[in-house]
Amino acid sequence: MKAGAFVSILFGCCLPLLAASAETSVSDPYVEPRLRMVREQMVARGITDASVLAVMKRVPRHLFVSSMLAHSAYGDFPLPIGENQTISQPYLVALMTELAQIRRGDKVLEIGTGSGYQAAVLAELAEQVFSIEILKSLGEQARKTLDATGYGKVKTRIGDGYNGWPEEAPFDVILVTAAPDKVPRPLLEQLKPGGRLIVPVGAQSSVQSLQRIRKTPTGQIVKEDVIPVRFVPLVRQQ
Repeated sequence: MKAGAFVSILFGCCLPLLAASAETSVSDPYVEPRLRMVREQMVARGITDASVLAVMKRVPRHLFVSSMLAHSAYGDFPLPIGENQTISQPYLVALMTELAQIRRGDKVLEIGTGSGYQAAVLAELAEQVFSIEILKSLGEQARKTLDATGYGKVKTRIGDGYNGWPEEAPFDVILVTAAPDKVPRPLLEQLKPGGRLIVPVGAQSSVQSLQRIRKTPTGQIVKEDVIPVRFVPLVRQQ
């Protein structure tokens, strides 16, 4: 169990990329809010992975929300992105990324592109990132934002993420940014031996559990409950 994990129930949804100098650029008014976000929301709650913390200092979260909400982008809460969806609380993005234990060379699948912010964070760490969004308007906007901010390496598609991306499987990491009522079997099948699946699980009417699921080299599934969370439900095609 991670230190500080139960400070509160967390809510969530569901750029090289941007020049590395963004963190220190005096022309970027959001440098200090990003650094404060990492210091007060992540380090203080037990996020310790240096690579994750470095990425969270770099990725310009304010460009993944509407201009009207940019001033709130680094606050300790989720924000609406349209279609009754949200961009996750910053701490939750960092925690899920840390739990995934992404290594350079990994192939990652994200279910629920949303704003594209989590995909951008993943793209800083992994060799390949694939992301699926079922809501067309969000998927198209995320594609534009990822391209505009230097994350064109992320491959996106519009579709039902419950079924994964079978033609690109298997994946070292699968990260789900919306809550199914149970773990989708196709995602377990598309996870490599030794892979990690990070997913909030539970009914929308109750507090869900953020789980880290590992597939052992022999194919055994090992589940770990991390913290209680509340995510928007995983949307399915009818």
